Amino acid sequence: MKDMTVGMIVAVLEEIFGHTLFWIMVAVAAVITLAYLYVLIRDRQVSWKKFLLAQLAMPVGAIGAVWFVQAVTRSGFGDIGGPVDVMVLLGVAAMGAIGIAILVYTVQSLVSRPAAR
Repeated sequence: MKDMTVGMIVAVLEEIFGHTLFWIMVAVAAVITLAYLYVLIRDRQVSWKKFLLAQLAMPVGAIGAVWFVQAVTRSGFGDIGGPVDVMVLLGVAAMGAIGIAILVYTVQSLVSRPAAR
């Protein structure tokens, strides 16, 4: 395994999460991303109030992502073996925080339309 390819990463993630759960997560992420792009194009501006509320949800997303990965992989914090494991866990937390911020901003924008200009 000299090179890291997209196919290899997909195969590893399918092994970790299971085939069905992995592709469900990919589909949900794609739908949320498309909705976020729709909101940004529709509004033509960022609502800083909604952005602040989305940022306040980030710690919940970080903790939720770490909990989800720990539950799905049947591992615990006692299984952390070294610095690489800590970096992976921090990466999972960061992705969870960013993901929940995008989700919260998108839901807020879809529920309440911007004021007419």
